[in-house]
Amino acid sequence: MSARGLLTSKRVPIPGRESAQKKREIDKMGSGGLTKECPSQQFILVHKFTLNKLDKGNQSVISEFVLLGLYHSWNIQIILLVIFFMLYLIIISGNIVIMILIIIDSHLHSPMYFLLANLSFIDMWLSSITTPKMITDFLRVNKTISFGGCMSQIIFVHFVGGGEMVLLVVMSYDRYVAICKPLHYSTIMSLQKCIRLVLTSWTIGFVHAMSQMVVIVQLPFCGPREIDSFFCDIPLVIKLACMDSSNLEMLMNGDSGILAMTCFILLLTSYTYILLTVHRSSKTGASKALSTCTAHITVVVLFFGPCIFIYVWPLSITWVDKFLAVFYSVITPLLNPAIYTLRNKEMRNAMKRFRRYYIDSKVNI
Repeated sequence: MSARGLLTSKRVPIPGRESAQKKREIDKMGSGGLTKECPSQQFILVHKFTLNKLDKGNQSVISEFVLLGLYHSWNIQIILLVIFFMLYLIIISGNIVIMILIIIDSHLHSPMYFLLANLSFIDMWLSSITTPKMITDFLRVNKTISFGGCMSQIIFVHFVGGGEMVLLVVMSYDRYVAICKPLHYSTIMSLQKCIRLVLTSWTIGFVHAMSQMVVIVQLPFCGPREIDSFFCDIPLVIKLACMDSSNLEMLMNGDSGILAMTCFILLLTSYTYILLTVHRSSKTGASKALSTCTAHITVVVLFFGPCIFIYVWPLSITWVDKFLAVFYSVITPLLNPAIYTLRNKEMRNAMKRFRRYYIDSKVNI
């Protein structure tokens, strides 16, 4: 065979050179330089790369938050457990009693007490959103809450809280019609209109809560997960997002602040107009109107005070924020039954009639 024939014949692979070439190809494929000759290997490598990215993504998502609570001392937490458990029982029982009295007593079948029954219902649920979790956490070392539970607390707090703000405005409108237009009261404040106004308050609360939730559920949470409070609220949760949240925090607080301030201004305007109108009509009218509206004004101040300092002018002082949160979710729902029951003559008479009826029924048995 000639030399040219030897050169054109089939080349014999050299073992060392072939293994080195394959190693270079494998290294190239592992570093991301996929060759066109191995489509099956390309698919396997891309699939593994995708799974690795998903695993890393899942590791960066927070599944739960840690609530630091009100106090760290175990002895003080036991005392707070007893106190808040008793307060919560009073809140639930007091508001239920008000609703039952308004339902069964025909003397209380009027628009004012229909709205009062709805207020008691809202207060009962507003306290139940956060207080039971706070009470049970007093017995736990690790006070955690799932991501879904945290989001649920946020949406229901703003849903019920926003509804109560609008309901207080509706109650002030009822007092305005009753005092300034007494002859047209039954026509203006009919049962159908009262139901529409209550449904409007719930609708506004729902829209407000959803406007907050649509934004917050899309935030990335991958770093710190400690919330220095006893429940999840938007200003505290936004600070945990893995992004610059200063502008977003101002936007979300502005959303809540606009609703709170709008309702608060409407309430102040309404009650001021009531007192001025009655005062001009008679000398003794002002005291009568003040006596009628004092309970409403007290509730308005107690409810809107903490809301304004939490969302409109936040003080950013930890212990103050915790105090305002407790006042907003526990103290206000507790004081509402006491204010409306102790200062309202018709409610006191209804309680006396209920006690007499209950005692008489037991004696007859």
